Amino acid sequence: CSSLAIGTTTGYRLFSLSSVEQLDQVHESNEIPDVYIVERLFSSSLVVVVSHAKPQQMNVYHFKKGTEICNYSYSSKILSIRLNRQRLVVCLEESIYIHNIKDMKLLKTIMDTPPNTTGLCALSINHANSYLAYPGSATSGEIALYDGNTLKTACTIPAHDGPLAALAFNSTGSKLASASEKGTVIRVFSIPGGQKLYEFRRGMKRYVNISSLVFSMDSQFLCASSNTETVHIFKLEHLTDSRPEEPPSWSGYMGKMFQAATNYLPAQVSGMMSQDRAFATVRLHVSGQRNICALSTIQKLPRLLVTTSDGHLYIYNLDPQDGGECVLIKNHSLLGSGKMEENKENDLQPPVPQSYAATVARQSTVPSTSTMPGYSEDGGALRGEVIPEHEFATGPVCLDDENEFPPVSI
Repeated sequence: CSSLAIGTTTGYRLFSLSSVEQLDQVHESNEIPDVYIVERLFSSSLVVVVSHAKPQQMNVYHFKKGTEICNYSYSSKILSIRLNRQRLVVCLEESIYIHNIKDMKLLKTIMDTPPNTTGLCALSINHANSYLAYPGSATSGEIALYDGNTLKTACTIPAHDGPLAALAFNSTGSKLASASEKGTVIRVFSIPGGQKLYEFRRGMKRYVNISSLVFSMDSQFLCASSNTETVHIFKLEHLTDSRPEEPPSWSGYMGKMFQAATNYLPAQVSGMMSQDRAFATVRLHVSGQRNICALSTIQKLPRLLVTTSDGHLYIYNLDPQDGGECVLIKNHSLLGSGKMEENKENDLQPPVPQSYAATVARQSTVPSTSTMPGYSEDGGALRGEVIPEHEFATGPVCLDDENEFPPVSI
């Protein structure tokens, strides 16, 4: 969540997300038109691009050097690409290709996967747990979990009744969130065992198409956005986890009441009652547009980022204690020319400071290097883990820039 990549009709752009007020363009390329996939390897110079002109070809670039590392062609249109420090995964409609990222060699081809027209798949960003998740069925919500390191199937998870619409790992690869095409229920499973840990209800009034599902880096929150105007943020905690010594609260009392009531209700009803509601919400200014969300720490404060397909980045403050309605503090246009200029008319002023979100709306614009606990710019390695020098020393992928892989913060 430290950078943003967008594909456009003229090429692609990369932005840094280190500041709220200023959006810095890191790189712009107009060499390939109609880019519909652009994936950057964390904060490195490795970027993978696919265009509508050649939808069966994957191009891998070192953008700082302006060189192409390699390109691969596949039997049908590339629908999605996922990568971490060990693996690069290419998803087609009925097959998945797993490459070793240090030399781009093809390690495994998963053939005859169930029809996956949207290219739905997720790869853990923690290369120590390179788990890959993809639909195990075209008609039900079964998840196929594959170990990208051992190149073996880990398990299958019967997650939903209907077909899957969204999948997301947390930063350590120990949890997997999923949603079906109905979009009413979001479930979180333990990895690699596949046990259900949490179940969140987005709403029962209408079916929605969940387009983005993402954990915060510390795995405390889970965000879901859809084609509606509402974004939901759930907190991963159980009411029964509250300690006895904590002072009693209204919510805690009601939680115990519901817990007691579930012992006397049919399983289907009690299951719905025990599901948690959204901890925080956002009401977007647009609806019906595809969007992608991220939960990140920018300038030492938790933020919700929403990028919409019309080319805007919205930044909200998230109150990690009380939740509630998130406050919009900045709207950036991603389609301007050259370096992004501040848009005064979009510089939305927060309400009178009476809430946490409002009081932190205006902070210093000096970019902070601090990150959330357990996360570092190495891109998901465990805290204190040192990335071997030889990992990128051989083969065509040679990312030797001075600041290519900042040291792990301990």
